[in-house]
Amino acid sequence: MKDKYTAIWVSHSSIGDYRKCPRAYYLKNVYRDPKTNHKVSLMSPALALGQAVHEVIESLAVLPVDERFSVPLETKFENVWKIVHGQLGGFRDDGEEEKFKSRGKQMIERVAKHPGPLKEKAIRIRQDLPHFWLSDKDNIILCGKIDWLEYNELTDSVKILDFKTGKYDEDPDSLQLPIYYLLASACQSKTVCGIHYWYIDRDTQPVEVPLPEAEAAKERVLEIAKRIALARKLGRFICKNEQDGCAACRSLEAIVAGRAKLVGINDFGQDVYVL
Repeated sequence: MKDKYTAIWVSHSSIGDYRKCPRAYYLKNVYRDPKTNHKVSLMSPALALGQAVHEVIESLAVLPVDERFSVPLETKFENVWKIVHGQLGGFRDDGEEEKFKSRGKQMIERVAKHPGPLKEKAIRIRQDLPHFWLSDKDNIILCGKIDWLEYNELTDSVKILDFKTGKYDEDPDSLQLPIYYLLASACQSKTVCGIHYWYIDRDTQPVEVPLPEAEAAKERVLEIAKRIALARKLGRFICKNEQDGCAACRSLEAIVAGRAKLVGINDFGQDVYVL
């Protein structure tokens, strides 16, 4: 009998954590602070920037097309930035914060001038956290939120749109697109006819990437998900560099060791720390 409360939940971010370092996966997705019983999260300037820009853009999808730009995006960005201002965003000083905030403003201005698909119809998956059973047998659920689903009324289909705020292209070996494709196909009724990345730090329009093949995508995602499930069953999460840790887990170890500063609790109930 399927039970979502005992199932192993995996997502693009948690799978990415495990592929980088099993220890990092444990610290971000399993470990709970003994004092608060909360999971922990490490905030950084780059993460704060991405969070703020995504929140502004993704909020447009719930609005009617003709109302999306009635409030300037720059105004929305200023309001959202208050959430990550100062130490809440992991900024060391005002100068560092202004540098990242300026980048965010430039991205928002670029999108405002070249809205492209943001002025077209969009749909939202009704689940608060889209998810489906990736494998009943292995008791694994795949979950995640897709940035934007552009709706084509003529073909009654959707295109997946993912916003990128970093400076570098997504790793070709990333499982993000296969995961989003599987989620969009399983969690809403429209055919997925395309997938795009939008590198809004530099581009004025999205870049199309090939659609994954459904069965191959599922096999790739399930293979790593089963490895995660086994690691959780065995309680074995070891960094390849056991002695000194790696870039993925070292900063998280600082939280456990008491060398990070608690600055708040996020919307997911996680204790948020900065170094």
